[in-house]
Amino acid sequence: MQEKRVAVFRKEHFNAAHRLHNPNWSDEQNKAVFGLCNNPNYHGHNYELIVQVTGPIDPETGYVVDLKYLSDLIKTHVTDRFDHKNLNLDTEEFAQLNPTAEHIAIVIYEKLKAKLAPQLDLKIRLYETERNFVEYPVVG
Repeated sequence: MQEKRVAVFRKEHFNAAHRLHNPNWSDEQNKAVFGLCNNPNYHGHNYELIVQVTGPIDPETGYVVDLKYLSDLIKTHVTDRFDHKNLNLDTEEFAQLNPTAEHIAIVIYEKLKAKLAPQLDLKIRLYETERNFVEYPVVG
């Protein structure tokens, strides 16, 4: 009989400012590619984060993952680090990495995946706006 796997979700949010900019490009090229997101004075988003953990149900607890543990992980490694921060200026993660939604999702994934049991799969969905969001990883 195949092992049953269940997905559990935790939704959080954080507010952060950033500027999309490639230092190897001219100001004109940055403005052409990133538009308003290249504002030298930065701009902000109310990010909505959905963390999905998928795995087998532990026979002793009945959990895939303890949601309190997951909530604490997100608080420590995401919201405490990024909420009300300028991602370009206030975080080591984005000091040299363009803080696009794609990169933010990957950074969050790597921080959380390292703290989860290896049999658990992780997916990050990050909403930059109501209509713009990214997911990582993508299978297939």
